[in-house]
Amino acid sequence: MSKDNTFTIQKIAKTAPDALKVLWREKILFKRKTFSEIKSELEKRGYNFTDHNLGMALKDAKFLTKHGKRGNFTYVQRHPFVERDNSDNQHKNK
Repeated sequence: MSKDNTFTIQKIAKTAPDALKVLWREKILFKRKTFSEIKSELEKRGYNFTDHNLGMALKDAKFLTKHGKRGNFTYVQRHPFVERDNSDNQHKNK
């Protein structure tokens, strides 16, 4: 509960790609992180994905850049997380 006695609602990530987006949103991926650092950060939050699932999510994440050589990769965000503005989508659909 916060100071004003209201509950904050957190969205639970049910997949590894969604969990990576949580880290991106919270600016955890602002600096380069290794696979093990990312996995550890997710485990602190209660997420326990297999290495394979997390690896595939890291590979497919369009908002991350991979640096290094095989077995020694680091990952960092390509750009800051920005909430989508639904009004932009409404204008495009007209």
